[in-house]
Amino acid sequence: MSKHKMIFLKDYRAPDFTIEKCYLEFDIFEEYTIVKNRMNVVQCCNDIYDVRFNGVDLELLSFKVDGKILSRDMYKVDEESLTLYNVYGNFDLEIVTKIYPHKNTELEGLYKSNGMFCTQNEPEGFRRITYFLDRPDVMAKYTVKVIADKRYPMLLSNGNKKESGEIDAHRHFCVWEDPFAKPSYLFALVAGNLGFVSDSFKTMTGREIELNIYCDLGNESKCFHAMESLKKAMKWDEEKYGREYDLDIYNIVAVDSFNMGAMENKGLNIFNSHYVLADKESATDQNYMGIESVIAHEYFHNWTGNRITCRDWFQLTLKEGLTVYRDQTFSADMNSKEVVRIDNVKSLRERQFVEDAGPTAHPVQPDSYISMNNFYTSTVYEKGAEIIGMYHTLLGEENYKKSMNLYFDTFDGQAVRVDDFFWAMEQNYEGDLSQFKRWYHQSGTPTLQVSESYAEGTLKLTCKQIVPATVEGKDQLPFMYPFKIALFCENGEFIKEETLTIKEETELFTFEFLPCKPKLSLNRGFCAPIKTVYEDQDYPFLMKYDNDSFNRYEAAQEFALRTLNKLIDTGTIDELYVQSYRELLDADTDLMYKAQLLELPSISNLMQTRETIDFVKLCDARESLIRHIASIYKKEFFTLYKLNHDGENESVSSDAMAARALKNRALQFLCSLKSEDIQEICTKQYYDSKTMNDKVTALSLLENYFSKTAESALKDFYDKYKNDMLVMNKYFTVISSAKREDVLSRVVESQRDEVYDEKVPNLVRSLIYTFTRNYRYFHADDGSGYEFIADKVIAIDRINAQIASGLAGAFKIYGKLDSCHKNVMKVQLERILATDNLSDNTYEIVSKILDKK
Repeated sequence: MSKHKMIFLKDYRAPDFTIEKCYLEFDIFEEYTIVKNRMNVVQCCNDIYDVRFNGVDLELLSFKVDGKILSRDMYKVDEESLTLYNVYGNFDLEIVTKIYPHKNTELEGLYKSNGMFCTQNEPEGFRRITYFLDRPDVMAKYTVKVIADKRYPMLLSNGNKKESGEIDAHRHFCVWEDPFAKPSYLFALVAGNLGFVSDSFKTMTGREIELNIYCDLGNESKCFHAMESLKKAMKWDEEKYGREYDLDIYNIVAVDSFNMGAMENKGLNIFNSHYVLADKESATDQNYMGIESVIAHEYFHNWTGNRITCRDWFQLTLKEGLTVYRDQTFSADMNSKEVVRIDNVKSLRERQFVEDAGPTAHPVQPDSYISMNNFYTSTVYEKGAEIIGMYHTLLGEENYKKSMNLYFDTFDGQAVRVDDFFWAMEQNYEGDLSQFKRWYHQSGTPTLQVSESYAEGTLKLTCKQIVPATVEGKDQLPFMYPFKIALFCENGEFIKEETLTIKEETELFTFEFLPCKPKLSLNRGFCAPIKTVYEDQDYPFLMKYDNDSFNRYEAAQEFALRTLNKLIDTGTIDELYVQSYRELLDADTDLMYKAQLLELPSISNLMQTRETIDFVKLCDARESLIRHIASIYKKEFFTLYKLNHDGENESVSSDAMAARALKNRALQFLCSLKSEDIQEICTKQYYDSKTMNDKVTALSLLENYFSKTAESALKDFYDKYKNDMLVMNKYFTVISSAKREDVLSRVVESQRDEVYDEKVPNLVRSLIYTFTRNYRYFHADDGSGYEFIADKVIAIDRINAQIASGLAGAFKIYGKLDSCHKNVMKVQLERILATDNLSDNTYEIVSKILDKK
């Protein structure tokens, strides 16, 4: 029998026992930690008398039930649990375990990172700390005492600080109490010698909240942007959702080694340092915006994830999809709505649409898994957020707010289901919303085919849904979704906008008394996460006249995709697209948005339009089109660069960021020409610019197009920043993303650099993960890229299974490759699968890619 056990949603049953209160005492030493756990256990099911507590890699020292030591026949301990037999009613359980945080490379449970002790417990890390009912529907109130050497002056946990003091001359303690019941995955602890910045926030009812952000000593000055972002998020959540923070203190800790972006533990958020630390010397503009978004995301979880949590892990989108939508709308309010929406959809298409079309496609609410870590996916997060956006569109602003308030009021303090959120939305929808639930239970990206007929002022629009089958080949039913459209006259005059509701497989919509045969703008604002097919679309017209900012961008992207596909298939460039591109260059609009308009589709988007993928042809076509456009509009790109380049401007204002985005987009096109004058401009930008944003852009362009000049610039960059982990991540990314024939050998060589450490997820992501998105070389004909990544998956799986399975996801493209590449990749996938003691995480991903039922 396979050790890789499948877990099914249909097998869920409520807990037979629960825990009301938990007292934890951590006695932390350098080589080990003693954990004392006292629990009030409550029997929920009168005819069940055995209780199984989860526990992994624990050394059990002792345990007592109601103060008594049990005989050996009354309990059982195995690799994953402690089971008590024949227990009745409610009882107190005291368990003492010994754990070894400094040996914990999985970075789950309690581990040591760069001299700091910290935790990561979502989804099932708490069982690596103590025996517990480690499931989200068991919610307890925690009191925590942390004891450690005084070399770790900061001792933090969830809730409010109640007491602190000395144990002896060398050791001290701190006691924390969380008044709110929470599941074990939200427990957190930190012990370290940390720097910090402090501030405060006055809530809408006048309460003063203490705010602290902790980091490695010396990085305090990099925390101020995160602090401002936190205060903005707290204010926004009060104004938009009426949600006030509920504790006296809110702490954030930045950690270098972290599997995720951040974690919303109640009152003590633990963050990947990448999403906290920023200053003008180390952060790009994207870093600043990313920090603002992720800080907000974790804060918003206080209500959508903590106060109301998931009944089981199959409900993950209940908190993540909703909270992603909240952080997206927050970012839109704080920045350019147009640019934020474009960025969100780009991410959805490049990650989630690819996932939907591949072997690991799954519904937003999965019905089974082997390792829960594998379902922290773009489908659960980003597609889940799009579902919330569709609710918002279908209900309208006022009814959406009513439903959200109903959700908060009804389910506060509970562990609930996706169905409970749906119920709250349904109460304020004027009509039947039941069909909409299919978005949770069906997989794949639906396509809407649109055709039209027009006569005597009447437009008839036929919309036909094409719903893909599941990975297993099962047919699926039509979806329900909003579909915003607009009608324009030939001269660009706006006629009207309407929001249609698509429900049936085929629907007919009629528009009467029109002044002209209209031009159509479809799925405005990308209001539904679908593919739209409309053969009569007039892309040049929309690029010039569409008043929906997303759809103007969309028209440019779709026309570019058609042009690229024609170039791949025929070797010729559609000059109508090149002529229409001038409309984008001449657009009088927000500079950040203009930078987006000028961008060509990514290889990830382009490959979704091909039945079989040849990455050499795709990359060559994209580079050829970039170079052609640059040669036609060289003067215009030079003008954009000169007008917007100010190497002395260190501001991170929205205007300054926008100017940098536009001039760097122009520079990217110009560099494709590989001329000496442009090389000089790029070199000067690297050495003279004051912002990391401009330095990294120039460094990457030099590495891609002017490799000889890049060598000295890379050395200069390395020598300046080799002691700054955040910046070195950028250095490794530049190397592994380069368009150089020797890129793989440079990646291999970089692993031997003294800065690189395979135990640090951020470094693995920047060097190894980035190489998998360097499509030409990862998919090299000789299979060297596949072999290298397979080696890394096997090696890293022994260190950190969650990071390894994420890396294995690079092979999900297997099914769309030509037979030669597929055969070469298959050898490596089977080699991974044959590895002894392969983790559940990696086994699940690779077996699905190979369709091993």
